[in-house]
Amino acid sequence: MDPDPERLHEFFGYAMRLRERAFGRRIGLCAIASAKSGCCSEDCSFCAQSMYYDTGAPEFDVVEPGAIAEQAKQAAESGASRFGIVASGFSPESKELDALVAAVRAARETGLSVDVSVGCLDARKIRELKTAGATGVHHNLETGPNFFPSICTTHDYEDDIAAVRTAKQSGVYVCSGGIFGLGERWEDRLELALTLRALDVDSVPINFLMPVPGTPLENQPMLSQEEALRIVALFRFVLPKAHLRIAGGRHAIFPGADRRRLYAAGASGVMVGDYLTRAGAPAAEDAEDLTAMGLEPEKVTVEAA
Repeated sequence: MDPDPERLHEFFGYAMRLRERAFGRRIGLCAIASAKSGCCSEDCSFCAQSMYYDTGAPEFDVVEPGAIAEQAKQAAESGASRFGIVASGFSPESKELDALVAAVRAARETGLSVDVSVGCLDARKIRELKTAGATGVHHNLETGPNFFPSICTTHDYEDDIAAVRTAKQSGVYVCSGGIFGLGERWEDRLELALTLRALDVDSVPINFLMPVPGTPLENQPMLSQEEALRIVALFRFVLPKAHLRIAGGRHAIFPGADRRRLYAAGASGVMVGDYLTRAGAPAAEDAEDLTAMGLEPEKVTVEAA
């Protein structure tokens, strides 16, 4: 599909108005820290941390709480209002959960909203993390249900659906999205958006594939700016009130001031700082973008830990 440029410009314009209606001039800034990396039991075809692929990605167990607290402090200084603690693996075992609880407590000392992205969690595990101070749970569906078996065979799509639904029922802020440019069709993208709408998620991270050498998708071409923008706008129309947070692949596809086009297509948030296995860009660059577009960082009020 190659839409008419004039119609496409109009499409983006309406998406931006929906973003403005929901969030005004506020842009949500979030940051993450890798608490546990590598040796993941899942075979997601895009992921550098899967045990099935030789990618050279870092491998370490859950880090000390002090290291997480330091990264949370840096995130706060960069203007982020939400801080995600990320751990590889399908679901944390008892010892790992205890370490993650300690990490959450340490991060909450910064005053940021602390989210956890640590695999599929049941209600008990969410309750423990919530008691420690976690305010949100992140768990991506990655793609639509029909395409999912093409990118992951070690667990079912319903496992991820159940994890998101359990998080929602636990009363936490729920963040769930996907990654694009895997070879999926537009129908798959729409299916993902509709699934997330049905789950009533609060925030949707949008990632663009940056092919990782050693993975099955190492030779997959990256998306063009126009296709990436159309994805953002599509999700804004389907999920008009959800935060659309642009994360992985943002700097690769939208270098320099081109990043600002994402806000004009409906994005209402971005991830600042480094990603899990790749470097990001200086937070000052995002601050410059917001100023240039008359936007401002969103402030999130969090009760004392």
